[in-house]
Parts: sequence; structure tokens; C-alpha cells
Amino acid sequence: MANVVYLPAKGKAVFVGDTHGDIQASRSIIKRFATRDYFVVFLGDYVDRGEKSRENIDFLISEQKKNSRIVLLAGNHEMNLIEPVSPSDFWDGLSEIEAYDYSKIFNTFPLAVSGNGFVAVHAGLPDLANLEEWDKIKSGDKNWMYLLWADFRDKDGEYLGEICGRIKLGRDYFYRIMNAIGKNVLIRSHDPYAPEKMFNKRCLTIFTSSSYGRERKIAVLDLSKELESTDDVELISF
Repeated sequence: MANVVYLPAKGKAVFVGDTHGDIQASRSIIKRFATRDYFVVFLGDYVDRGEKSRENIDFLISEQKKNSRIVLLAGNHEMNLIEPVSPSDFWDGLSEIEAYDYSKIFNTFPLAVSGNGFVAVHAGLPDLANLEEWDKIKSGDKNWMYLLWADFRDKDGEYLGEICGRIKLGRDYFYRIMNAIGKNVLIRSHDPYAPEKMFNKRCLTIFTSSSYGRERKIAVLDLSKELESTDDVELISF
């Protein structure tokens, strides 16, 4: 399966940040948007932290099977058997066979969504010159780690080091990769400490889980219009 899903330059799309067991949020979004011909893109991290992790991911997998406009991207918390996460309460409650079965499903999830002027991922950007090369990324390699684990900081520089295994990338890295792949805006989740908008309104970080104590938000955009900046995205709180 391809790592990148390409959305058409028509219609509308809604982007959903980490849900982390917040099945109420997932159900509300599916009910509101999936029946209105929107593309509904979930940016990963469906499990752990929340009390309803299993119910949340089972619901989303079931809905995605019924509606091809629902896209479930991989998050780092879906990849615990490849790169361990903490907390891992969802995984800790599974039998070995159950963990293997879920991991097999999660490994079919794509890593990115590309659209008119934007790219959407769970966390960071791989160090590759074009989107075509993203399909060569393998589970566990450096660029896979960047996509699922990297944090951005609005500081000069490219690679800013690691803290607790999480890669920190600076504004110089962000601009280099975004310019190389020809995209104006990055839509992501993953990092609850990141500002909502960074890098001169070219990076949007959203969260859709009650687990972090942050306001739950989703992002809605018109796919027919090239996304120039984060100001072109409608943010909805709920």
C-alpha cells in the first residue's frame, strides 16, 4: 500500500488531530462530516491515554471500511510493536495475539495525505527531496521516525537534537523540505506543546482529544483552492 494518499482538487476535507480514545469526538466528527461527502482525515494516535482506546479504534476501522473518504493515517501510538510508546495502556491490555492482529492492521495505514498546496502527516517531515520518494519509506527507518515522532520548534537550525527519544527539528529544516516538495502548508498533530501556528503560518498543529486538557479542534478546508497559509483553514472547536 502507498504511503501517501492524494486528495483531488475538488470538494472539502476535515482534518482530525490525535483522538487518543476520545470516541465521543470520533463519533461526532463522523456523524457531522462523513455523511456530507467530505474527506475525513484522521492524523493518527487513536489509542492510549484515553479510556475508550479499543472502542475508538474499532469504531474508526469499521467506519473506514464503509466509507473510502475516511483516511486513517498512522500515528506513533499505533506502532508500539515497532517503536515502543509511553503510555501504552491500550497495548498493555491486549493479549499477544490481539496485539499482533492490531499491529498488522495499523501497518496498512498510510503515512501522509497530499492535497492542493498542503501535506498532512502525524508528526514531522522525512528528509527526502520529493513526495514520490515517500513511498519508499520502510517501517522503523530514519524517515519513518521523522514522520511519526518528530517535533518542530520555531528556532533556527535543522536538527536540534533529541529529548526522550523525540527528534526536534528547526525552521531551516521545515522550510527546506516544504520547498523541496512544493507545498505551502503542513497540517499535523502529535505534539501538545507546539504552538497552533508556526513558521510564518505554514505549519498547523491540531488536537482533537480531551486527554491533553486542550480545546478540541478540527481543521476544514476547500480542496479546490490552493492552501496558501494556515489562515485559509477554518478551525472549529467543539
